[in-house]
Amino acid sequence: MDRGLNNSRDDFPILDQQVNDEPLVYLDNAATTQKPMQVLNAIMHYYETDNANVHRGVHTLAERATESYEAARDKVAEFINAASRKSIIYTRSTTESLNWIAASFGNQVVREGDEIVISQLEHHSNIVPWQQVAQKQHAVLKYIDLTPDGQLDMDSARKQITDKTKIVSIAHAANVVGVVNPIKQLARLAHQHGAYMIADGAQAAPHMKVDVQDLDVDFYAFSGHKLLAPTGIGVLYGKEELLNAMAPAQFGGEMIDFVHHQTASWKQLPWKFEAGTPNISGAIALGSAIDYLNQLGMANIQAYEHELVAATLPRLLKIEGLTVYGPHDPNQHTGVIAFNLDGLHPHDLATGLDMEGIAVRAGHHCAQPLMTYLNVNATARASFYFYNTFEDADRLVSGIQAVKEFFADGIS
Repeated sequence: MDRGLNNSRDDFPILDQQVNDEPLVYLDNAATTQKPMQVLNAIMHYYETDNANVHRGVHTLAERATESYEAARDKVAEFINAASRKSIIYTRSTTESLNWIAASFGNQVVREGDEIVISQLEHHSNIVPWQQVAQKQHAVLKYIDLTPDGQLDMDSARKQITDKTKIVSIAHAANVVGVVNPIKQLARLAHQHGAYMIADGAQAAPHMKVDVQDLDVDFYAFSGHKLLAPTGIGVLYGKEELLNAMAPAQFGGEMIDFVHHQTASWKQLPWKFEAGTPNISGAIALGSAIDYLNQLGMANIQAYEHELVAATLPRLLKIEGLTVYGPHDPNQHTGVIAFNLDGLHPHDLATGLDMEGIAVRAGHHCAQPLMTYLNVNATARASFYFYNTFEDADRLVSGIQAVKEFFADGIS
C-alpha cells in the first residue's frame, strides 16, 4: 500500500482503523481534515506545560503562552505572504471571518443603491452575510454565472462588476465543483471599478500556495480545521489600512486600550479585533499545522493531489449513470469531486460507500443556490488530501460500482 505524500499517512493515527469491517478511506477533507500527531502533541504540550492566558500575565507560564500564540501569528503571515503580522486576525473560522467583514466593513462602505457581487458557486457563509448587508443598506446583490462546465464565467463577471459595485466576494476554490477561481484577475477588475476584493480561502489555503500580496485581495479568510489544525480557529487577513479603518466586530477584554465611564478606545492591530480570551491552544496548533505543511511543501501537496484527481476523475466519468459536476478535465480540477448516481439519492450513495469503509459527504454542501443552479437537490462529494493514496482512489471507484450494483440488484 502506498503511504501518501512522503509517507505522511503514518502521522495520522485516525486513518489506521476499520469502519464497517473495512479499512477506512477518508474522503471528506473538504469538510474537515484529520490531524497529525505533531499538531495533537502541540495541543497537549500547551495544556501540560504552558496553560495560561495570553498578554495579561507577567508570570512565566503566561509569557510562554503569549510567545507561542504570537509566534503562530508570524507563521500565518509568512504562510500567506502578508506584508505585516498586524494584518493577521485570529477568528473562529472562515465563516466568522466573512461575517466580521460583512457586518463591520461591508456596512461601513455599502450604501443605498450600491452593488455587491458574488457568484453562483459560493458557500452559504459567503452568501448570507452579504444578503444581510444588502437588505440593511438597500443595496443590490448580484451573482456571477458559471460556464457550462462549472467554471466562473469571466464574461459574466465583467458584466456584473460595475462602477456601482462596492464589494466583490468570491471563493478562491469552490467547495462543490472543484475549480480554482481567477482571484487575481477578479481583484484587478474589482479595483478598476473602485470596489474591494474579498476571497474565501477555505478550500484553497490548505491545498496551494497563497500569496495575498500577489493576489492583491483586500481581505482573505480561511479555517484552521481544513488544514490540519483543530476546529475553532480561523484567520482573517486584511490590508492594514482597511483594518485600521474598520470597526471592531466584538467588544470586551483584551481589545481595549482604555475604558472611561462613557467611552472606550481600542488597542492597535491585530488585538483590536480579538476580544476576550482567545483560542490559545488552537492558534498554537495552527502554527504547528503550518510547520507541517511547509515541511511537505505546498507545491508538492498541490501536485500530488492533482495526480490523485487525474487517476480518479477519468475513471468516474466512465461509470454509466454517474454524473460528475464541474470540469471533466483533471487539469482544471482541485481534489474536490461532486457526483450523483442515477436513480439513487446522494445520502443512499454515501451510506452505501460508508458500508465499504469510504467516508464521503452527501447533501447540499452549504451551497443551496448552486444546487438550484445545477438543478439538483444534493450531491455526493469526495475530497482528497495529501495523506490519501492511489489505493484510496481505487477504493472510491470500486465502491461506487459496488453500490450501483447492490441497488440495481435490489431494484430488480
